[in-house]
Amino acid sequence: MKSGRNILLKKKPLPDFASILAEAKVIPAVKSIEELDRILAAKQKIVFVLFGDILTIPDIVARLKGAGKTVLVHLDLIEGLNSRDVAVDFLARATQADGILSTKATLVKYAKNLGLLAVQRFFVLDSMALLNIERQFPLDYADAIEILPGLMPKVIRRLARLTNRPIIAGGLISEQEDVLSVLDAGAVAVSTSKLDLVFE
Repeated sequence: MKSGRNILLKKKPLPDFASILAEAKVIPAVKSIEELDRILAAKQKIVFVLFGDILTIPDIVARLKGAGKTVLVHLDLIEGLNSRDVAVDFLARATQADGILSTKATLVKYAKNLGLLAVQRFFVLDSMALLNIERQFPLDYADAIEILPGLMPKVIRRLARLTNRPIIAGGLISEQEDVLSVLDAGAVAVSTSKLDLVFE
């Protein structure tokens, strides 16, 4: 923690994240206000927020929390927040967010230290990227790992053997068959912006 900035919060107890992921199976990843409006009534208890800015994110999160959701904000995609600890501090202080997603391990670790849920997001672009990811396992600093693109059952299976952390598959998942395929490979849940899958 940075000197002079001690904001460890006494938040309410976090939900049992692994249980929520396993129950949800399909996690809505919302990218607009219109999608947010649609997802408020969904049965899933967890939502990933992939849009907003420093002015709107408190209200976006508040609306989802008002609907009883566990809310994780993709920190890298919020306009006006940079890739520094202070961005995590802002989410912890100024919003009701339960946690973050990020591709940046330092932010994921920092969020975890603040008592937030923390999801490490990885892009598996090629075999070299996969090897680099594997070197970081078992990733004890994260509550879960999100792998993109998610439509890679062999890769999901391979990574699931290296960690006891829940694996979320995201990206290129557009049909129920895709969902079943990656769940069978070892993912606990999928995240998708194709909201029709959330309601199937």
